[in-house]
Amino acid sequence: MPDIFVVDDEEAIAGLVEVYLANDGCTVRKFTSGLEALAAVEQSPPDLAVLDVMLPDLDGFTLCQRIREKYVFPIIMLTAKVEDMDKIMGLTLGADDYITKPFNPLELTARVKTQLRRYTRYNQGAPAQPEEFDFRGLQISKSNHKCILYGQELSLTPLEFSILWHLCARRGQVVSSEELFEAVWGEKYMDSNNTVMSHIARLREKMHEPSRRPKFVKTVWGVGYTVE
Repeated sequence: MPDIFVVDDEEAIAGLVEVYLANDGCTVRKFTSGLEALAAVEQSPPDLAVLDVMLPDLDGFTLCQRIREKYVFPIIMLTAKVEDMDKIMGLTLGADDYITKPFNPLELTARVKTQLRRYTRYNQGAPAQPEEFDFRGLQISKSNHKCILYGQELSLTPLEFSILWHLCARRGQVVSSEELFEAVWGEKYMDSNNTVMSHIARLREKMHEPSRRPKFVKTVWGVGYTVE
């Protein structure tokens, strides 16, 4: 039975989420304080956490960041903040999904189930990621190290291939320059944004992507890069 943390200072909302998740076979622990929830995570980590952003002591973004320092269980942000930058910030700090208030409890339940399936598949002994991605005319295969765009094979360097693979593996998420550099170069990030930018530029050039309106590798200014 999945153990779910619900962190929200609005008791009515937390209670509603608890009812729907409990009816779906989950055990729910509710918290109205970010610090209280963080202490509970340290004692007994849940299988998934639903975090509100506006909390009285420790905001949900900070709570998410603190959790991600040690734990990999899924996190869903549940908040009234609807601005794109708020969504991007939550995802960049390690959230797996983002739902805005008011919300449909059935949708939240479905997303919880989806994240639990992914977590079970990728973190409980199954392969961490697929060996190939194929979407919108782009095919990239890790097994043979080939990348084909609209039927034409691209001549990518190992670094360019690794950058594109890392972004595709996190498709829909925003990857910071720091994460990209440390994952691809295997070194500690030391203000190497120009290095990442230059390789992204060459990768886009080989993919014949216009720098201002790229179709695949997009820049989220001040945050990082994403493949949508």
